[in-house]
Amino acid sequence: MAETSNLKNHNLNQQSSSNPALNSLLKKSKTYLTTNQILLIREAYTFSNESHQGQVRKSGEPYINHPLSVASILAEMKMDAVSIAAAILHDVVEDTAAGKDDIQKRFGSEIAKIVDGVSKIDKNIKFISRNEAQAENFSKMMLAMSNDLRVILVKLADRLHNMRTLDCLSKEKKLRIAKETLEIYVPIALRLGMNKLRLELEEISFRTINPLRYKIIRNAVKNHRGNKTKFLDDIKEKINDRLSDLNIKADLYARQKNPYSIYKKMKKKNLSFNAVFDIYGIRVVASKIDECYRIFGATHNLFKPIPGKFKDYIAIPKSNGYQALHTVLFGPNAIPIEIQIRTKEMDQFAESGIASHWQYKTGGHSSAQAYARDWLQKIMEMKQNTLNSVDLLENIKVDLFPDEIYVFTPKGEIKELPYRSSVIDYAYAIHSDVGNKCTSAKINNIDVPLSTTLSSGQTVEIITTPLGKPNPSWLEFVATVKARTNIKSYLRNMQSEQAADLGLRILDKALYDYGTSYTEIPYHSIRRLLNEYNLKDINDLFVEIGLGNIVPHLAAQNIAIKKSFVKQKYHDWVSKVLGSKKVENIAIKGTEGLVLNYAKCCRPIPGDEVVGLTSSGNGFVVHRLVCNNIKKIKSKKLFIEWSDDVEGEYQTQIRVFSEKQRGVLANVAGVISRLSCNIENVKFDEEQNPYASFVFTLEVKNRKQLADVIKELKKLKNINKVMRTVG
Repeated sequence: MAETSNLKNHNLNQQSSSNPALNSLLKKSKTYLTTNQILLIREAYTFSNESHQGQVRKSGEPYINHPLSVASILAEMKMDAVSIAAAILHDVVEDTAAGKDDIQKRFGSEIAKIVDGVSKIDKNIKFISRNEAQAENFSKMMLAMSNDLRVILVKLADRLHNMRTLDCLSKEKKLRIAKETLEIYVPIALRLGMNKLRLELEEISFRTINPLRYKIIRNAVKNHRGNKTKFLDDIKEKINDRLSDLNIKADLYARQKNPYSIYKKMKKKNLSFNAVFDIYGIRVVASKIDECYRIFGATHNLFKPIPGKFKDYIAIPKSNGYQALHTVLFGPNAIPIEIQIRTKEMDQFAESGIASHWQYKTGGHSSAQAYARDWLQKIMEMKQNTLNSVDLLENIKVDLFPDEIYVFTPKGEIKELPYRSSVIDYAYAIHSDVGNKCTSAKINNIDVPLSTTLSSGQTVEIITTPLGKPNPSWLEFVATVKARTNIKSYLRNMQSEQAADLGLRILDKALYDYGTSYTEIPYHSIRRLLNEYNLKDINDLFVEIGLGNIVPHLAAQNIAIKKSFVKQKYHDWVSKVLGSKKVENIAIKGTEGLVLNYAKCCRPIPGDEVVGLTSSGNGFVVHRLVCNNIKKIKSKKLFIEWSDDVEGEYQTQIRVFSEKQRGVLANVAGVISRLSCNIENVKFDEEQNPYASFVFTLEVKNRKQLADVIKELKKLKNINKVMRTVG
């Protein structure tokens, strides 16, 4: 047996000597993998080398060196042999004649699935844009990652080596790849706790996108370091002496912020370079958790802490599993210095994240994997509630935002939310139904608006009612993907219901113009129309008409037949919606806000004579009949009227001409407020002396209320004329 093993090792060494990249990989792998695992890596190299034969990179080097370098990055992380073999094979499916089945036959399904997860979608599939292709490939990778976390580790290593070799690419391609890396792969590495890899990706991306800023900050850090070396040494010596007195053994290191982190902080907080106090800090690595807290106490006794700068990530870890105590102290000469305190295990995890806790060999699941899987579960929930991959990618970008806040439920439970989360985000974090039905909230027992931004340490209580429902305006201030996707899903369903109801009424009105009605159309005519527009059922037809995607009179022209019958199920359904009332004009209530839009050129309000125009994808736009823009449009108009039970408030504009006297504007605003109207905006237009004019954008319930406002304004002293604007 020993003789066979020696023979294998001899053959291995003999075969690998010709490729320095392979030699480097095997040298790293042999420090922790078995002989059989090394042979698996060697076999993967043989297959990949044969498949990529003749291929070269942009730099001119053999293509095989790229997958070997990717595998070498994983070997530095001490990843398992399966991951390393998959890394060597990761471009075979995408760039060679070999397929997934070939890899599966030779290396098994485990490696084949990882390779497939990293590979881009088939080149033969055509996408509308690069963004769509990127989103679809990312969605595919996320799905594969949910089954095996090693997919993303291989992809991150692949991206890192591509970033290291950017120089041979065109400027345009370098910028695109660097931007994509900062937007997607850097946050993923951060989410998985892979700090060392993240920092290098950030460094190269920042250097590529903003070379001048990178150079300026790097030089400033270099100059700053010369002044801070003795300062840091003095602090380390003082802390070491204090720990010796307490009989605590710990390692102390000086820590330096990378240029991109400094740039982000300067930009986010609008600081100058000299105002960033944590460019350098000290990291203290202890053996036990209780020692971390003792060291924390010792440093606070040694130097005065800056209030509000202490963070206990040991008791409440970050979303990626990161743990440490952070505090900022006034060092000698009152210079602030950040101290990070953590155990050796926490320090190892902070550098390598999920890669440092890999346990596939034992089948266990580390805390790092648990955090990663929780995040992946959220992504799978996102995917279920998202219509397309482009939206999914945008949602994931939002979810990857690194900062967190921690708030409490009334029962004292901790809820973790992204930075700048609102009350609505918190409501959806509790449960989707709570978010959908919330109507008000309290923070620390004080009533607050739903748009209120939360801060760590607050206790939040949500008040719900059965009639509560999401408002489209919520999308303007929510920060979490869960809130955003739930609100969009609810509004999408509501929009479909509104569009279907409006579409049926519009189609029936169009058919009325042809002397018939929907209930008189035979089923085969309806079916023919559905086939023509490639729609599944009649409800889809109504929705498309209601959204303005299908011109109602063209649809009516295709199916208009007098005095016929329709299948009973359609007859019953239509009769239920339309009743026995004969349709002439379409009546609107004002609650169809998701499928009806009110033109800003003429700002119609209840009581005005109105007309509708088709706007593809946005339903119908309602104009006043006297609107100047209506006269220019020759397309078919939809004649509509206001329902008797109109709801809501509507924006309109009035122009007020007045003499230039002090207090005129205040008097006008006072009258408008007294008549229960909101002023949305005021614009001042200077006229010929001694006159001036003001354009007020108001919210009114109907034409009568507006008439009352105009009547009362005309009574004011120094007011010459009041009139409503017309588009």
